[in-house]
Amino acid sequence: MQTKDFDYNLTEELDAPDPLEYHKRLKGKIEVISRAKIETREDLSVAYTPGVSLPCLEIANDISKVYDYTRKHNMVAVITDGSSVLGMGDIGPEASLPVMEGKCVLFKTFADVDAFPIAIKTQDVDEFVRTVELISPMFGGINLEDISAPRCFQIEKKLIEKLDIPIFHDDQHGTSVVILAGLYNSLKIVGKKIDEVKIVMNGVGAAGVATTKLLLEAGAKNISLVDSKGLVCSLRNDLNFAKLELLEEDSIKNECGSLSQVMVGADVFIGVSRPNIVTQEMIRTMNNDAIVFAMSNPIPEISRYEAKESGARIVTTGRSDYPNQINNVIAFPGIMRGLLDLRTQITSKMKLRVARALADHIKNPTDEEIIPHVLDKDVAGIVAMAIKDEYENR
Repeated sequence: MQTKDFDYNLTEELDAPDPLEYHKRLKGKIEVISRAKIETREDLSVAYTPGVSLPCLEIANDISKVYDYTRKHNMVAVITDGSSVLGMGDIGPEASLPVMEGKCVLFKTFADVDAFPIAIKTQDVDEFVRTVELISPMFGGINLEDISAPRCFQIEKKLIEKLDIPIFHDDQHGTSVVILAGLYNSLKIVGKKIDEVKIVMNGVGAAGVATTKLLLEAGAKNISLVDSKGLVCSLRNDLNFAKLELLEEDSIKNECGSLSQVMVGADVFIGVSRPNIVTQEMIRTMNNDAIVFAMSNPIPEISRYEAKESGARIVTTGRSDYPNQINNVIAFPGIMRGLLDLRTQITSKMKLRVARALADHIKNPTDEEIIPHVLDKDVAGIVAMAIKDEYENR
C-alpha cells in the first residue's frame, strides 16, 4: 500500500479545531434518522407489519414504483475502494471512510441528497462493478469516489452500461466543471480566449483526463499534458489507454520533454498532481498575466505566495484557507440533485452548461474572486437548474 505524506497546516486566517479530536468526539459524521414516527400501535401497523406489505406488492407488480414508496429517489451511495484518497493515495477502504462520511455530509447540507458511504474491499474492476450492481436496488444514484486511474474510467463505463441510475465520478466530472468555471472567469479578467491560450495540464489521472476532455469541449486548442515521468508523448511506451486516447486529439501537443520546458510561454497552468513540483523560475517563464491553478491538496504544486511573488496574476488552490478555492463541493451536490431528479446520466453538454452557470454567478470577477464560495447555499440550486435546462433543451 502506497501513501503520500500528509501535512495539515492552516493559515492564520482560520482557527479550526484539532481534526483528530473533532472526529474522535463525533465518532462519525453521519447517522441514520427515521422519517417515520413510531409512537402508537397504529403507527407500527402502517410503517411495518401488516401495512408495509401493500407498497411491497405494488413494487413487485411495477418495479418503477420503488421511487414512489421508498427513499430510493433521493438516496446516493458514495462508493470507493480507498485506492486514491484525497492527497493520501492508496490508504485502503477502512481509512477512506472519514472522507466518504464527509462527502455524505456535503450532499445533505448543500443539496438535501441522502447519501451513504460504502467502502469495497477489492481493487479488481469486475469484482467492484459486480458488488455495486448487487447493492444498487436501494440507491437512486452512485457517486464513485477516490478510485485510482485508469481503473476508475473502466468502472464508470461498466456501471453506466449495467445500471439504469445516474453514475457520477466526482473526481472526474466535479473537478473538471469547477476548474472550467474558474478558468472562464480568469480568462475574462486577463482578456484572453480559451482557444488562444497555451495550457499546461500537470497530472493525467482521473481529474486531469476529465478536465482535459472538458477543456477540449470548451474550445481549448493548445494543451500539453505532463505526468510524473514528464510530457505525455507517443514516444513513451508506458502510457495507459486514457493517455493514449488523449494524444489522438489534434489540440493535444504530442511532444516530449519536461515540465520546466513546457511551462515556457504558457498562459495557464493546471495542477492536479503532487506538492511542490513547480518552481518560482517556472512561473517567471510563463506569459504575462499567468493563471495558476495549483490544486494538489493539502499542499499545492506551488504555494500561493510563491506563485504571486513570481508574477502569476491569478492563483487558485484546493485549500479552504485561501481565496479562490477550487473545490468539488461547488458542483457535485447540485449536479447529483439534478441527475437524481431527472434520473439521467451526466453529459459533456451538461458539464459545460454548469461551468458557465457557476462562472456567471460571479457578476464581477476579480483576481481574488473567480469562483463561487464553497459555502454559498445558492450554488446547488443554480447547478441543478443548469442540468435541468440542458436536459430539456437537448
